[in-house]
Amino acid sequence: MDSVHHVPPPPALSDLPRAELEALLVELFTEVASLKQIVADQRDEIARLKGLKGRPTIKPSGMDKGTEAEKPGLREKRRLRGKVTPRVKIEEEVIAAEVPPGSRFKGYEPFLVQDLVISVRATRYQRERWITPDGRTILSPLPEGIEGHFGPELRRFVLMQYHQGQTTLPRLLSFLRSVGVSISKRQVQRLLTDKQDAFINEAQAVLRAGLETSPYVSVDDTSARHAGKNGFCTQIGNDWFTWFGTRSSKSRLNFLDLLRAGHTDYVLNDAAFAYLRERGLPGPLIARLRDAGQTRFADLAAWQAHLARLGIVTPVKEGLAVIQDPVLIATEGVQWGSIHAHGFLLDAVVLSDDAGQFAIGRHALCWVHAERLVHKLDTFTDRQRAAQQHVRGLIWNFYADLKAYRVAPSAQRRIALRARFDRIFRRETGFATLDRLLARLWANKTELLMVLERPEIPLHTNDSENDIRCYVTRRKVSAGTRSEDGRDSRDAFLGLTKTCAKLGIPVWDYLGSRLKVAAHVVIDALDHYVRRRTRYA
Repeated sequence: MDSVHHVPPPPALSDLPRAELEALLVELFTEVASLKQIVADQRDEIARLKGLKGRPTIKPSGMDKGTEAEKPGLREKRRLRGKVTPRVKIEEEVIAAEVPPGSRFKGYEPFLVQDLVISVRATRYQRERWITPDGRTILSPLPEGIEGHFGPELRRFVLMQYHQGQTTLPRLLSFLRSVGVSISKRQVQRLLTDKQDAFINEAQAVLRAGLETSPYVSVDDTSARHAGKNGFCTQIGNDWFTWFGTRSSKSRLNFLDLLRAGHTDYVLNDAAFAYLRERGLPGPLIARLRDAGQTRFADLAAWQAHLARLGIVTPVKEGLAVIQDPVLIATEGVQWGSIHAHGFLLDAVVLSDDAGQFAIGRHALCWVHAERLVHKLDTFTDRQRAAQQHVRGLIWNFYADLKAYRVAPSAQRRIALRARFDRIFRRETGFATLDRLLARLWANKTELLMVLERPEIPLHTNDSENDIRCYVTRRKVSAGTRSEDGRDSRDAFLGLTKTCAKLGIPVWDYLGSRLKVAAHVVIDALDHYVRRRTRYA
């Protein structure tokens, strides 16, 4: 308490000059805005936990659309409807006309009508049963595609309506019963989740094909609910495929595990050691791992046992937080080694919105999210607003030139854009918060300008956000999942549906091919299409 008495009292506000008072006021405004943001985030979290509506989202800045060159004559040209071409066989029916005697026949006037027939058909198969002379029983097989007491057409309809149509299970049950299907809620649930291993495996194969052959992957995540607990769903995809994975964590360890695409091994190779050095693992620990000799581990238990034998453990400091966990970094390293060992992301770029868990390998950042930070910045004076708008204008012009560079890249333009990036983000505007933000963005120069080295990658993660929107809709419509089969089935079907749309394959035909519907269209494994698309992209 004695030390408090020796602290000089703060100067009276009335004694401060006007310039210092204005600076103090701006600083207090900034602090209040920061506290308001914290309170708003806490209110959003409370509203989400209570199931209430949160704050309205801020209108996007429109940088991506605003930097598109307007196509000449687009507004004047009226878009007409194209020719109607049904995907089914057209049946011909002649309608006779009553005409007076002496009339001359002048041919037909076609009038195409498309209709939908929804009916229920129940078939009792009388299967022959025989006893052979040696006592064996022979039972005639069911037709192809019949598994259980519900036919392939019904199963296709249920899967498509639930996953692509985003309907709810009670509404789907009500519809089926209204058209005459005798089915219970539990039976509909089984049609959605039971025995879906083939679809789950195909979704896994699509992910592996995309990671092996794609020049880049765009990633994003959103909140999820499973088994009564909060979790996260991660999206991985690009122009040719989409994959979803729901887990309880969104850490980098979890992201690396998802990128292994179902493989469970841990590998110490050159990629793993490079990762360990990049993350700053001490040299003696790296040498200990290298000198041990063993490089491949079947599962997590085998890897953890190896670390224990080498004496690499998580440090425990009572009362102090551990800044660097060697076990965690080493585990991330062997996961990255496993990813490369299976041929995934060998030279591919990971494009993200600057979430920390996605910063691995060749990493690129979304320009829309970067500009959004400037767009959402709180301003309190005319000078601050002018500085903000000036910087936004510079970023918009730079973004438009990056788009032009992707179309016609050259070494000269690459050098000029790098120098221009420094001039924009190393400037001092006098607006302290904006200057700190610009310095933060300049520190991400390598990730933001990855497009200069790899012009084939997008400048934003809009596609990932569009992909994950279907998951958000599913979450709002049906809340969470309870069983692991339900979780994996939902993720697989949402990913397969999005992948079919990107490949130009109707989901109806895809499901008919997999469920062996009569006279179905043959659809190859989707990973084959993904490999062909990425190979010729």
